[in-house]
Formats: sequence, C-alpha cells, structure tokens
Amino acid sequence: MAIELLPEPGTAVENIDTPAMIVDLDKAEANIRDMQRTVEEGGAAMRPHTKTSKSPYWAQKMIDAGAIGVCCAKVGEAEVLVEGGITDILITSQIVGASKIARLAAISGNANIRVVVDDPTNAREISDAALLAGSVVGVLVDVNIRLNRCGVEPGEPATSLAKIVDQLPGLRFDGLNGYEGHVYEIGDARIPETMEAMEKLQYAVADVKAAGLPVRTVSAGGTSTYDITSRVSEVTEIQAGSYLFMDGEYVDQKMPFQPALTIMTQVISRPTVDRAILDVGLKSIANDYGPPRVLGTDGAEFTKLSEEHGTLQLDERAQGLEHGDLVHLLPSHAGTTINIHDHYFCVRDGVLENVVEVAGRGKFR
Repeated sequence: MAIELLPEPGTAVENIDTPAMIVDLDKAEANIRDMQRTVEEGGAAMRPHTKTSKSPYWAQKMIDAGAIGVCCAKVGEAEVLVEGGITDILITSQIVGASKIARLAAISGNANIRVVVDDPTNAREISDAALLAGSVVGVLVDVNIRLNRCGVEPGEPATSLAKIVDQLPGLRFDGLNGYEGHVYEIGDARIPETMEAMEKLQYAVADVKAAGLPVRTVSAGGTSTYDITSRVSEVTEIQAGSYLFMDGEYVDQKMPFQPALTIMTQVISRPTVDRAILDVGLKSIANDYGPPRVLGTDGAEFTKLSEEHGTLQLDERAQGLEHGDLVHLLPSHAGTTINIHDHYFCVRDGVLENVVEVAGRGKFR
C-alpha cells in the first residue's frame, strides 16, 4: 500500500500538493474566539458540535477557548474524541442497536458521555447496557421544536419520557435537547422563527420542572441562531459547529464569521481561452448544497463538477490562468467535504503550521 508523504511544517502553502484542504488558522481561531465571547455574553456556555470538524484537535482548541465540552453525532465520533483526550461529550443523535449501545456504555466508563433519547424502549436498552458495563450514561430527552426530525413533542410526551429516564438505573437524567436547525433567515428576520422554537423548548422545560424533575442542562442552538438562542434564560449551552470553518451555505446567511477552510486545487488543462480544468472533483469536494465558490480569482466561475475534474468558465479577467496555477474553492457544504479528506493542512501567514488528521472521517456508526 502506498504511503502518502505529507509536507513538513514550514512548507509554503503553494508547495502543498493538490487537491488539499487548507485551513487558515488565524481565521478559524478568530471564529472560535468570537463565538465563545458572544455566547458567554448571552448567558450560556459553549458546547460546539464536532460533526463538521471530526477531530480532537479542533475540539481541544474550542475547549481551550472556554467551551465546557463538545457534541458529536455518532458513537464512532465519540470514540475518536475520547481516544484524543476529550472527556465531556454529548451525542446529539439517537443511538439504536445492540452493538452501538454497548459501545456507548463502554466509553461512558472513561468520560462524561451524554446522549439524546426520544423513545422509552431505547432508554431501557441503554440502561441495561450501562448496568452491564458498570457505567453511567447521561441522558437528555430530545424535544421536537419544529425541525420535525427526531424528538418527542413538548409537554406530556417529553415529561413522561423524562420520568422514565429518571427512574432507570445506569442512566442520569440531565435535561432536555432541542435544535432549531430549520431557521435559515438572515439578520433580525431570524428572530420570530427562532423564538417560536424556543417557546416550545421553554414550555417543555417548565413542564418537566413542574413534575418535580431537575433540569440541569438545556442544549440548543446552531450557527444560524446562536446569538438569539444563547440569550434565552432556560438555555444553558449552545451546540453550534459550522461557525468554525464556515462554507457557502452559511456565507449566504451573512454570519459574522470568516470562511476559514478552502480546497486548494490547480489548473491541469486550458482547452479553450474561456475554460480551465482543475484537479478537483466529487471525490475531493462535495456539492450537496451546490457548486463551490471560487475565491481570490476574479472572473472565474465554477460551472461543472465531475468525478476527478472541475470546470471553470473564465471571462477576460481570468483568462491569464495557466497550467499549475492555484485556485482556492469555498465548499458549499464544509461537513460533507471534510468527510472525504484525510488531513487538514493548517496554514498561518501562507506557511504550513500543522497537518491534522481528520480522525473521525467515515465514523458514521
């Protein structure tokens, strides 16, 4: 099996082989600081989601900046985080199936692991596994606040499930989880829809408390709504994640964070004066939210993505592009792009500072 030779720290960015996933460290670190500050000012704690970054390296950077822990989406991601030294993790997807539940119980013996549930049978299965493993699993009841994906309805359904969880051995009822991921408006236009979702979560919290159960944690919020949700008094932690790198989808929402991750590619063919072909394709950049954006090359528009090739349409401003010229692309969706790469190439002032493994790549079980 061929061994990839990775560039050494100190390598100029232009000498990194393409296609490469480049992170501007100054921008990513500024995004971390800005999010942490805004959430703290709102009165909540930061628990960033790592389903995008899939890396203990980035999780630790966010914890060092003040986050109380992190979120992830799958048991496999949590295992990678624990192996990387992260010890406070919320898994925000339901964990179902004997094998995955056993793994969940096992890692709960080495870290403070919490998971969301929306079904009493699933809660009992986790309880049985925790007892067998001799561990304790923290549980948040997942509440549907209009995303209409997972979650029980606020009020009696959520409260009844909370009562069941609270009585199950091996489980620790910690509170409620809600995610207003359906909100995609811009600026103040986000407020009414976000607050409508928060009112559902507030109602759920009040009903559970009225039943005599403590609600220590209320986890909510995303990159689209963090500055609104963090000011809701019941919300204790914000689980935004995409702000770290940003992508085309979030740039369109005019969030106050900088695009920090690009795919660096190069021109490999100039078949016509108004067309350039890049060495980037579907195997190195995702297009589930649309084509990538060209950054820093005026007059070049990305028009087609094949398995191994990307096509640029060039007007007169960009027709000087030559074989080997570098082009930076902003993915439309960072999360699915990251999941097809092995490494981040972390750059500061145009020089490679660190090569970071995407350790959670493909950990979808």
